[in-house]
Amino acid sequence: MAKGYSARGGFSGGAGMMRQQQQMQQKLMKMQEEMAKAQEEVENRSFTSSVGGGVVQATVNGKKELTDLVIKPEAVDSEDVEMLQDLILSAVNEALRQADEAMNSSMSSLTGGLNIPGLGF
Repeated sequence: MAKGYSARGGFSGGAGMMRQQQQMQQKLMKMQEEMAKAQEEVENRSFTSSVGGGVVQATVNGKKELTDLVIKPEAVDSEDVEMLQDLILSAVNEALRQADEAMNSSMSSLTGGLNIPGLGF
């Protein structure tokens, strides 16, 4: 006879397995809620980067949207537009990196460092 099977009761452990499955589903739902809350908190934060001695400053939100860009007059040199472009790119990219890092850190703390496919973290 198959292990865990009795002629009277069929396969044993059915109720216990269902209870475990329900508990697992509840834990997963709680984790999803916590992750959504953590994601919302990061999305509502601002991340600012300043480059070139403070002449260019970029601010992004957790949704990776550029929300503010400050360029001081001393950064503007009509003879060297490429330098200004590089400063802007550097400031924006650093602010975006900070936002990514905050989101990854927030999600990692909830998942215990697990890499969960499909979540993008």
